[in-house]
Amino acid sequence: PKMEEDRPTPKEVYNFRTYLFAAIASAGTATIGYDSAFIGGTLALDSFSNEFGFNTKSSTEVNLIKANIVSLYQAGAFFGAIFAYLGGHYLGRRRGLIVFGTLFILGAGVMLAMNSERGLGPLYAGRVIAGMGIGGISNLIPIYVSELSPPAIRGRLVGMWEVGWQIGALVGFWINYAISETMAESRKQWMIPFGIQLIPAGILITGIFFTDESPRWLIANGKREKGIAILGRLRNLPVDHSYIREEIALIDQAIDLQAQTIGLGFNAPFVEVKKNKSVQWRLFLGASLFVWQNGTGINAINYYSPTVFKSMGIQGTNASLFSTGIFGVVKTVTTIIWILWLIDYIGRRNLLLIGAIGGSIGLWIVGGYIAVAHPVVTANSSESAGGRAAMAFLYIWTVFYTASWSGTPWCICSEIFDQNMRSLGQAFAAANNWFWTFIIARFTPQMFDKMSYGVFFFFATFQIISIFYVFFLVPETKGVPLEQMDLLFAKGLPPRKAHREVMLKLQAMDEETRREVVDVAEHKSGQDFVEDLKKEI
Repeated sequence: PKMEEDRPTPKEVYNFRTYLFAAIASAGTATIGYDSAFIGGTLALDSFSNEFGFNTKSSTEVNLIKANIVSLYQAGAFFGAIFAYLGGHYLGRRRGLIVFGTLFILGAGVMLAMNSERGLGPLYAGRVIAGMGIGGISNLIPIYVSELSPPAIRGRLVGMWEVGWQIGALVGFWINYAISETMAESRKQWMIPFGIQLIPAGILITGIFFTDESPRWLIANGKREKGIAILGRLRNLPVDHSYIREEIALIDQAIDLQAQTIGLGFNAPFVEVKKNKSVQWRLFLGASLFVWQNGTGINAINYYSPTVFKSMGIQGTNASLFSTGIFGVVKTVTTIIWILWLIDYIGRRNLLLIGAIGGSIGLWIVGGYIAVAHPVVTANSSESAGGRAAMAFLYIWTVFYTASWSGTPWCICSEIFDQNMRSLGQAFAAANNWFWTFIIARFTPQMFDKMSYGVFFFFATFQIISIFYVFFLVPETKGVPLEQMDLLFAKGLPPRKAHREVMLKLQAMDEETRREVVDVAEHKSGQDFVEDLKKEI
């Protein structure tokens, strides 16, 4: 299929350098994916339970300890996402990633100090510190990649964030199974999984030194010549090429508009939030997308996958870890399909709708099977036809979720804010993600203990409601330049129709009009330019 471009784009723009920078940045998300996958399996290992005396505690006490271990990471990430606004604003995207990547490595190192003599204190402290690092990374990577990307492949490049996440998760899901199958029970069994999380963070820190700062951030912060030079290298075109001149003109107009309306200072976005209803609406969209994402049940299944598969009748730690590994394979393969063929062709909005419908059906069937068959108390129930069908539908749910609600909300949130609102908007969205992930991670063991199959019905219902949310409130963003996102949110333009009308207008601009756009940058304010386009639409 043909990519949807806002204007004729030279083939040189789609070059290796842009993909490489996106891949290096997205290595940081492998740390997030790895943690979400390995922690539940590692806590379920007999060697870990015996090291810290879980066998001497009641199931209620053990559930509480595990919930605290898992959820402290998300609590740290919540604050890290907020602090990343400071880093992104003052240090830039690239140096901000270096700072928060280093913070994660520090926290991961502290975790390795835990043992039966020192207790779980180093684990608790290390997960808070590492979580703060991850919160900052989750804020800055989508912004950084979106600001590097040409509009037509922005979804694919930001989506590399999701590929990194799922590759990390794949390793995390299988590491515990491999260790439990090949190593005798010992302290090394659970220390190795905790140590491996240092590897992707090290790749991020090392690789980021070979990348460039966001040209949009540089131009907005008074480093215009350097920003233009980097933009030329990223697009593989001379800086006087018409495509580069047009992109610079759009960036200049957007910055001019922000200087006249929002302002370019640190406090300016907070002031703008108070008075600008369009900004308030976009903050609401960014935050609420992650409410619905967590409402799919993904973090309950990710962080407590052994518990989930046990509820479906999978017996034994190794069998549960193997089923979890297959879950990781399905997610990774689907993510590759999502990034190559779905996100920039089908679009963000359609994927969310399709994912919610298919995912809900899958969870209703899984929950219904557990309610009828009671697999936990029925011997070999997972090997029955019904048990195999339920497993199949859980994996089908995984396909629908991964191809839609997994990476798409991050992609949308990296796009919808203006240059000077982007860091704050992404911080707000990322903090909301980690807040709701914390809630899910903290209470999932108790939910399965009290609700059993009702947990699946709970998340299936959430997905049904999200269909109406997306249909009426979420506009499509694919192919729209970052500097012209305001047009999607023009007053009186219904979200479900906004993309078509905006793209028709942008594509209708002929070559002469595009030359005028470059000239306008020198003679007309960005506010006038955007307002004129809004009137025409």
